[in-house]
Amino acid sequence: MTGASEEPAWKQRAVERSIRTAKLRAEQRVQRFLDAAQAIITEKGSTDFTVQEVVDRSKQSLRSFYLQFDGKHELLLALFEDALSRSADQIRAAAAGEKAPLDQLRVAVELLFESSRPDPTAQRPLFTDFAPQLLLTHPAEVKVAHAPMLALFTELMEKVDAEGSLREGLNPKRMAAMTMQTVMFIAQSSGGDDSTTRPIMADEVWNFCSQGFAAH
Repeated sequence: MTGASEEPAWKQRAVERSIRTAKLRAEQRVQRFLDAAQAIITEKGSTDFTVQEVVDRSKQSLRSFYLQFDGKHELLLALFEDALSRSADQIRAAAAGEKAPLDQLRVAVELLFESSRPDPTAQRPLFTDFAPQLLLTHPAEVKVAHAPMLALFTELMEKVDAEGSLREGLNPKRMAAMTMQTVMFIAQSSGGDDSTTRPIMADEVWNFCSQGFAAH
């Protein structure tokens, strides 16, 4: 017998169904805005667009947009986070093709390096235009956006540690964060300058990083 203060089961089910339906509709609206913004970025080759352009392309209302996002910045941040999350998933899938934990981490390092390198032929304004500005103005948001990639590197580094291939006394999570940041910094700052006779390669970056954490 239900207590006097408890809602009837049918009413609870109705409310839960209503909440699920509203959540699904909100997710669909958000995705339409994201798809519209991504299409505009691809066409223009830049993040120079207006909220109204996104609203018009999505065939939704301006009111609906501001129910989902605070403004253009939050929309770009959502696209940036989504891109990094998908990149982490792709690297995880590629690393899974190796059996040894150290080889899995090597694949992750090399792929992260290649994907982080500036490519004049690739139209990636979210990374070339938006991300550098975001790093200067909203470092906390950058940290949140990179959480899926850090989780992946932490997972792989912990497997290396469990196997006994990590140097004794090192913290896997700290090593994962330092390795990820080092790889991305080298990738983003490397280029054809007079200080090197040839471009830095992915295997060189792996050899450099692994010297710092791998047991010998």
